[in-house]
Amino acid sequence: MTEFYPEIRLVHIWAVSLSGSLFAVRGLALLAGAGWPRAMAVRMAAYAIDTTLLTAALMLMTLVGQYPFVDGWLTVKVLLLVVYIGLGIVAFRPTRPPAKRAGFFVTALAVFAFIVSVALAHHPLGIFAGLAG
Repeated sequence: MTEFYPEIRLVHIWAVSLSGSLFAVRGLALLAGAGWPRAMAVRMAAYAIDTTLLTAALMLMTLVGQYPFVDGWLTVKVLLLVVYIGLGIVAFRPTRPPAKRAGFFVTALAVFAFIVSVALAHHPLGIFAGLAG
């Protein structure tokens, strides 16, 4: 299966890009008062993208033999993913005041960006890895 590594990696990268983009567009639209981001079709698209993302991530993890709670950078990614999901849930909750939802949304986007930097650096400090040296 290692011969499929480049293709699986590409699927993973595309899924990350689509997931983050859809989250950003949905969040901005919700903050602007639009109703379409809560539509079933949009939510199902997000679930499908995120399922593809997770599946590709698990395949890559198995192929390269690096695992969360063994490899530091993957541990940070997994823990921050939980934080990102929690922030996103709160940001999309209609019962919260708009200002609080906006704060959670911006924080979720920052966490997402940091997760990407950890993935690119293969280092727990992500973009800040150069400062630690």
